[in-house]
Amino acid sequence: MKADFPANGRSGTSGAESPDPWMEKRRAVMVDAIRKTGVTQAVVEAIAAAPRHEFVPLEAQPDAYEDIALPIGGGQTISQPSLVAIMTAALRVAPTDKVLDIGTGSGYQAAILSRLAAEVISVERVPELAQAARSRLDRLGYPNVQIEVAGDTLGWPEAAPYDAIVVAAAAPSVPGVLFDQLEMGGRLVIPVGSRTDQVLVAVTRTPAGRDITEICPCRFVPLIGPDAWPEEL
Repeated sequence: MKADFPANGRSGTSGAESPDPWMEKRRAVMVDAIRKTGVTQAVVEAIAAAPRHEFVPLEAQPDAYEDIALPIGGGQTISQPSLVAIMTAALRVAPTDKVLDIGTGSGYQAAILSRLAAEVISVERVPELAQAARSRLDRLGYPNVQIEVAGDTLGWPEAAPYDAIVVAAAAPSVPGVLFDQLEMGGRLVIPVGSRTDQVLVAVTRTPAGRDITEICPCRFVPLIGPDAWPEEL
């Protein structure tokens, strides 16, 4: 199977260089492994369309298509592809959805979401990472992604409500301020637990309140801010 860069009206990869044959082969293996996890074909295609090697530092590119997290600077990481697939599938994104991505990092999750949603707003607390992600996504051709530097409130209330919110950092519990930014019927996918060990959960906003489903154990960096963890000194 050849993992091409599919194009559509919302995002493309016109700024990306074609990877060498070895990297292309590794990429195809990664995509095939994700397909076998049982996530939807739309999620598989969205992941296949995002050149992960473009979202990691040069020294990490030989490992870009391994199923591992990789450092991207600023004490942050890019999550392992299989976990990105699980989180993306749990969001159940529709083509008309507005999605909030918390923890932009390198922009990889936002790039994947851009192929599934109408609009993606991605928030990053490290200004240097936000600027690098904005430049990268512009270069690669993702016009429906908006990158913002995080403010004093978790999420991005200015553009709420959202159909789906995904968080790439762990909170001690489901933050009420994020739940309040969901549309009725909206979905929030977030790791919750201690600073070192968490469970990934999917939360749906219903008329009765929170409908929470546990997905799998995981380990993420802590979510910093009100309704989450204080910054360690």
